[in-house]
Amino acid sequence: MGNLKLKGKDILKLGYPNNQSINIALEVMKRNFATKNIHHVKSVLKDILLNPEHFEQDLTFGQIAEALLSSRKTEKRMMNRQRASFQIFGNNISDEAKNQLYTALKLPISVQGALMPDAHSGYGLPIGGVLAVENAVIPYGVGMDIGCRMSLSILDTPVSYLDGAKEKYEKALAEHTKFGMYETHKSHVDHEIFEQDTFDLIPILRRLKGKAVKQMGTSGGGNHFVEFGEVEITGEDEQIGLPKGRYLGILSHSGSRGLGAEIAQYYSRVAAEQCPLPKEAQQFAWLGLNTHLGLEYWTAMSLAGDYASACHDDIHRRLVKAVGGRVKARIENHHNFAWKEIHNGKEVIVHRKGATPAHDGELGIIPGSMTAKGFIVRGKGNPEALNSASHGAGRAFSRGECRSRFTQHDIKKELQLKNVTLMGGNAEEAPMAYKDIHEVMNAQSELVDILGTFQPRMVRMDK
Repeated sequence: MGNLKLKGKDILKLGYPNNQSINIALEVMKRNFATKNIHHVKSVLKDILLNPEHFEQDLTFGQIAEALLSSRKTEKRMMNRQRASFQIFGNNISDEAKNQLYTALKLPISVQGALMPDAHSGYGLPIGGVLAVENAVIPYGVGMDIGCRMSLSILDTPVSYLDGAKEKYEKALAEHTKFGMYETHKSHVDHEIFEQDTFDLIPILRRLKGKAVKQMGTSGGGNHFVEFGEVEITGEDEQIGLPKGRYLGILSHSGSRGLGAEIAQYYSRVAAEQCPLPKEAQQFAWLGLNTHLGLEYWTAMSLAGDYASACHDDIHRRLVKAVGGRVKARIENHHNFAWKEIHNGKEVIVHRKGATPAHDGELGIIPGSMTAKGFIVRGKGNPEALNSASHGAGRAFSRGECRSRFTQHDIKKELQLKNVTLMGGNAEEAPMAYKDIHEVMNAQSELVDILGTFQPRMVRMDK
């Protein structure tokens, strides 16, 4: 074949679809341009990719053009003119967030969508966006922090200990929680998740396993937190299994760390190469679940979700060991994920990006802010919301706006008013950065019932 050092991945990077056209291009170029400069060869291949019609009759390049044109017939994605059906819950939602959902609803695979009352704009699908599609998964519809979770442990310890033994609880948070990209625990647990053979089946997971082991039991930056606070169960409930009353609780919010972020970045890039879309919809590139790459992403996403859950288990285990007490109940749910579900008698893939699963009877926890109450809820299974609810209060101001709008003095004043101790945190996560959680809960009375509350008292976040 000569000396041309051209590889399939070089052609894939040019934007060629990952199909037979790559093998054909590789063969044709090595056969005809064995001695040519690789940059020249790539330039020619790019010209063919951009205008395959011009090369159809070419004796040298016609075979590549034919492969591209035949694949384009099946792979070029056109947007629908009409949106799929949707419902918006709540009024205080930006036009930008709505427009992101409207674009997603025009994808040829879209079946139904919804916006939760905490919705605000994000990358691709808005935060608080829910989208059901046919037989495909959208990496950016799941998001960067795959399987991000809320986890609440309710202890048998009297709530009065948060005042009486305040230093002990603050010390536990300071010593046994780790945040951000660089903090890790000195000792690591041999969690059963690392025995899963999935880590060895997919190259990217094999590469990331060491990082996942190192980051086990840690939390991310941004709005992720670990808190001690006061749980109030407002009514007898068999599912929770606790009498009405006040309890000491641990609440954590974090996801799949570097493992999930790198999975998201890799497969979002792969999806964009596989699935060309108009400019305004590029972040909605999908992978078919009947393709090898689609199944590969689904497997990696599922592992990242399990890993996020394992991280919360480790966080709560460390804290309970440090402060004592027994866990009487655990309530958790995740978002930034895709599920196979039946809606209107048909299986669809439901993406919940910053939205809580709220099937009929399903328990969940919806936080407020570092000073505002969160709510323990039970889903009502509302079909118009695709069995979903908000995942928090939602941002009222962007991170950039918060930096210019709120000072440390403003935050300190609010913390003192609500009797909350904060370790770490910054203006981007100021209590005032968020919508009124009571308004958000009022806007989703059709989606969830409220069973109790969680009032933060000690909050640990990234610096």
